[in-house]
Order: sequence, then C-alpha cells, then structure tokens
Amino acid sequence: MATRFRWVIIGLLFFITVVNYIDRSAISYAIGDIAQVLHLNDSQIGMILGAFGIGYMITTFFGGIWVDHVGARWALFFASLLWSLSIGLTGVAASFAIIYAMRILLGVAEGPNFPAVNRAVGDWLSPRERAIALSNSLVAVPLALAIGAPIVTSLILAVTWRWMFIILGIVGLIWVPVWFFLFRDFPEHSRHVNDEELRHIRASESVDRTRPAKEMRFRQAHHVSSGTLWKYLLVNRTLMANNWSFFVFGYYLFFFMTWLPSYLKSEYHLNLKSVGAFSILPWALATVLLWLVGYLSDGILRRTGSLRLARSYPIWISQLLSALCVLPLTFTHDLTTAIVFITLAVGFGMSANSTFYAMNVDLMRERTGTALGVMDTFFAAAGFLAPVITGWIVNATGSFKSAFWLMAVLAATSVLAVLIFHQPDKQRRIEADLTSSRTLPH
Repeated sequence: MATRFRWVIIGLLFFITVVNYIDRSAISYAIGDIAQVLHLNDSQIGMILGAFGIGYMITTFFGGIWVDHVGARWALFFASLLWSLSIGLTGVAASFAIIYAMRILLGVAEGPNFPAVNRAVGDWLSPRERAIALSNSLVAVPLALAIGAPIVTSLILAVTWRWMFIILGIVGLIWVPVWFFLFRDFPEHSRHVNDEELRHIRASESVDRTRPAKEMRFRQAHHVSSGTLWKYLLVNRTLMANNWSFFVFGYYLFFFMTWLPSYLKSEYHLNLKSVGAFSILPWALATVLLWLVGYLSDGILRRTGSLRLARSYPIWISQLLSALCVLPLTFTHDLTTAIVFITLAVGFGMSANSTFYAMNVDLMRERTGTALGVMDTFFAAAGFLAPVITGWIVNATGSFKSAFWLMAVLAATSVLAVLIFHQPDKQRRIEADLTSSRTLPH
C-alpha cells in the first residue's frame, strides 16, 4: 500500500502559512493602539501597513531564485526563523521608525515563503494533484485571517498588543525544528515515502532515490539558460497576464487585510472586539471557496485537458464577481449590507488563488520557484501600494469611497488581461513545437 506522506508535507505547509498570515495581518488590529501611543495620522498608518510590502517585494523575487538553488527545506527554515524573530521584536518596539523597520524585516523574511511552497508542491505532487494540493496549502491564507481576527483581538485585550506580537513569534519558532527534521526537498530522499507513493508522485518520470538533492535540482533546471529563462518569464503573455491579475488579487487582499478593521471602526464605530467578530465572515467564505475552486480546477483539467478552462476561467470570473461586490460599498451606510458585500468581495476575490500558483507549475515546472518569485513580486508591490494609497485617499477625502472605485477599475483591467492574453494551452503547444525542433531549450 502506498504511503501518503506527501499530504503530511502539505499539512506542514498549511500550518506555517497560517502562522505567516496571522503574523503579517496582526498589526491591522493593533494599529489603533499603536497610533494612539505614537500619535500617528492616517498617512503614517498607511506607511506602517505598507512597509511589509517593501521588504516582501525584494525577497520574494530573489527568494524564488534562492529557493530553486537551495531547495524549500533550507529556504523555509531560515525564512520562518527570521520572520518569527521579527514579529516578536515588534512587540518591544518603542517608536515609529522601529516598528516601520520591523515591518520591512517581516516582509524580507516572509518573501521566500510562497516560492518555497510552490517548489515543494511541484517536487512532491503529481501534475493532477497540484491545484488540489495548492488549494489545501493556500486555504491557510483566508483561514488564518478568519481565525486570526478573534485570536489577535482577544490577545490584545487580554495581554496588550506588545505581548500579542511576542506570543506570535514564539508560535513560529516552535514550527521551525519540526519542518527541518520531517521535510526533504524530494520525496526520493524521505524515509517516510515508500516506493508505491513515489511511483504515484513521479508517474512517467524516472525515479532515483540515490541522486543527491542538489544534483536533482540542477538536473531539472540545466536545460534553460539564464537569458532564455528571463526572456521567457518577462515577455510571455500568459505569465504576464497571470502576474498582473495576481497584482490585482494582492491589492484586494492587502486592502481588506490591512484596512478592513479601520474601515469598520471609522465608518460604523465598532469596538475592537466587534471588529474581530465581524472580520471572521469574509475570510471564512474565502476559505471555503478557495478550497472548492482548487478541486474544481483540477477536476476540469482531468475532464477536458484544457488549462484555459481549468485555470484562466476561475481567475477572471472570480475577479469580475469581486469587483461587482465592491461597488455597492461606495454608497451603502448600512452595516449589514456592508458586511454582506465585503464578505462576497473577499470570498470571490480569493477563490482562485490556487490557480495562479498552479499556472506557474504548469508552465514552469523546472523553475517554478523563480517563476513564482516573479509573480509574487507583483503581489508584493500590491502589498505596499494598497495600504499606502488607501491611507492617502482616506487622509485626503475622509472616506473610503474612492478607494473602492479604484479597486473596481483595477479588477476590470485584470479581467480584460486574462480574457485576451491568458492562453496557457496555446503556450504549451508552442513550447512543444519549439522543443521538438530544438529551437528552444527544454
């Protein structure tokens, strides 16, 4: 009987992603208390909320290259160690500058996380299980934000925001040794994977348990020259449409992750405990929809063989629905109506998350860490711009209406980009033709 240790690996990735997102979102619930202590205005609050994206943008790009070089095991070991320390140190910060620096450091540390997740999924899962595996890993994002809201707000009320950050840092440090001792870069090198499971993972690929991990990584990547790789990544229309759409996805995510508590407090005068309670619903719906769409995507791929139907359609449909749900927020003044449309906007917006990641594995199996690093750089830019631009808008207008209109316009550009340029099946046929004629390295 085949073992199923690959799903234990997915469980480890799921857990650390929960920790990852609770850590990065916790400040949105503490920022009110921090602002009172440090006398911050909305623009300064936006700068702190956006500081994470500065560090994240740097290391998610180079982190993808690093992950392909050293493997997911060491990358996540060092990254999770550093971000746990940085989130803990936020609790002892005593000035705007130090908190700002700790947020940048947190972004630097968390940058390699998702390239490492994609790398691990690409190396540990068969092609027909990747979107499912990614959905089971990435569902940790909205779940973390759903459970994180009451956890973080309860901790702040019970032990103050400083101890809340320290406790979160300790939780991350507990995971580090577990990951290091259980995970290996390839299932061939794990004593927990038997031959039956390995044959399932590799399918038609060759299997060699004796080959060193570093040699296996470079054996996978050596066919692609550096110049060819970067030209492919930066001019490929499907990947660039995917990247732009992921930027818009990130803009929505970071807006709601960083500004939703402040929006509910300022527009509807909710206290911190109520904000934590109302923040559960949007992320809970996103958790369910993200998980379902991952299974739906792989199911469509199995039945049709079409990446366009399985990957592209969930992306543009989800972003169109999310934009349509944002627009009512520009004129409603009713809390119930606002919560309903916020919940739908967040749920639809996050539902196709796994298909963005799967697309990089589908088209760039041999260099998926690098490809994911490029895509995540767009996401990191959104992580900086969404909080900062929103802070400027709110500070200048005293309202969130213009911020919501901007989000709707961004989603429209994303939908058009995917409909016109996102052609993964055509791209794979072109690559197959070029490979067979030896025009392009494979």
